[in-house]
Order: sequence, then C-alpha cells, then structure tokens
Amino acid sequence: MIRRMTAVAGASLVAFAALTPTLAVAQPSDQWQFGAQLYGYFPTIDGKTNFPPSGNSPSVEVDVDKILDNLKFVFMGSFEAKKGRWGGFTDVMYLNIGSNRSGTRDFTIGGIQIPATAEASINYDLKGWVWTLAGEYALVAQPSATMDAFLGARMVDLEQTIDWGLTGDIGGIPAAGRTGGSSVSRTNWDAIVGAKGRWYFTGDRRWFVPWYVDVGTGDSDLTWQAMGGIGYSWGSIDAVLAYRYLDYDFGSGKPFQELNLSGPSIAVVFRW
Repeated sequence: MIRRMTAVAGASLVAFAALTPTLAVAQPSDQWQFGAQLYGYFPTIDGKTNFPPSGNSPSVEVDVDKILDNLKFVFMGSFEAKKGRWGGFTDVMYLNIGSNRSGTRDFTIGGIQIPATAEASINYDLKGWVWTLAGEYALVAQPSATMDAFLGARMVDLEQTIDWGLTGDIGGIPAAGRTGGSSVSRTNWDAIVGAKGRWYFTGDRRWFVPWYVDVGTGDSDLTWQAMGGIGYSWGSIDAVLAYRYLDYDFGSGKPFQELNLSGPSIAVVFRW
C-alpha cells in the first residue's frame, strides 16, 4: 500500500513541478465552458474476491484475472463545467464482465485448493458502476498548459455471482462444496484528491498530452487512478488515445479484496 501511495504522490509532484513556472499568469474565461467525453475502454481485469459462506455453501475465493476472459460491456463517459478558475466534473464507468470456464482449478472452496485430480466448471459474472464527482480549481491556465487541482468522491458499486461444479477425485472438499452458487455485492464511497491537465507541445495547440492522477480512501483502504496519453484537437472536438489504470485495495476479509483495471482507451471530447 505504501509503495502505491508513494508512486501516486510522486507522479503528482512531477507533473506539478513541470508546470509550476507557468502558474496563474493568464486569467481563465469568466464564461461558462463545458466539455463532454465518450470513451471506448479496453481494460484487463485483475484482483482477488471471495464469496462468504451462505446456507450449505462454503466460502469461495477467486483470483479474478485467472477466471475472467470475456468483457461483455463497458460504458464510460464524463462531463465537465467551468467558469473562471472554478469548476467541477463527473465521470461514470459501467462494467459487465463474465466468464464460463471449464477444466480449471484457479479457486478455493472452504479454504481448500482444488486438487490436481479434480476440475471445475465455473460461470462467473461481475457487474458494477464506478462514479467520480469532484470540484476543481485551475492552478495553471496558459496557452501551452493547463492544470486543475480537484477534491471529491468516488463510488464503486459491485455485484458478483458464481456457479460451480466439480468433477474427478474431489479429495477433502466437503460434499456441500462440490456444486453450488453464490452472489455478493458491495458499495464503497471514498474521498479523493488529485490533479489533471494538458500540455500542448505544438504552437497551434493541435497536439497535446492529457494527464490525470488521483488518490483516496474511505470505505476502501486505498484507491488510486492515473491516466496519460496523446490527443489532437480540431477546435471544439478532440480525439484522445490514452492508457488508464484504476486500482482498489478494499481490505482483507471483505467480499472484494482487490480490483484493478488497466488498458488503453479512445475518447472523443466535445467542448462548447
């Protein structure tokens, strides 16, 4: 956890140091300005999750990255409003991920690893919302660069279901655990702080580098997110290719222990 926090803090300081010489020289527009983004996101999923005992079914623990292989649906979008140096933004992500895996031993039942003489068939689904809402203040507003500091909250709402059946020499796994199903859900709210901005590296302000970093805690032990990429602007419309990473450490002993999403994204930005 300390290593993750250090990495995020370091990235924030590097970005701030690079832009500090241009702080607060130009005054942002006192007219309302808006921006909306639609994303295509193609993440890989990693993490660890468990299903507590329910009825006759024992507890089940799953390494998500070893089970998931099918991204059913992801929606991402954001909206931003600014006036002068003050503003706010919201970002929404919806995930629907599932897998049907046969011949696997990549999970435990009742704390017991599936023996080498047995195999499992698993149906696993993960659905969830990730919603960020924050207020921001413009620290840098220059033709060559922008930087906004923000404070807000992020909500993650997750629901997972699993069905399994075992075949072969089951070993010490209890009879009640040889076939079954379970479902669990959780909603977390965390306070976040961060910074975001753009660096224009051509004089006509066509090409730019967008970046974003945040870190937070609350119901989760730690959550952090980072994004960086390259974009091209046609004035009121931008196209952005970026890499985005979102990490959650929910804490041990909880239905969701760890979860992270990482991968490329393609976005179209409309500004008016």
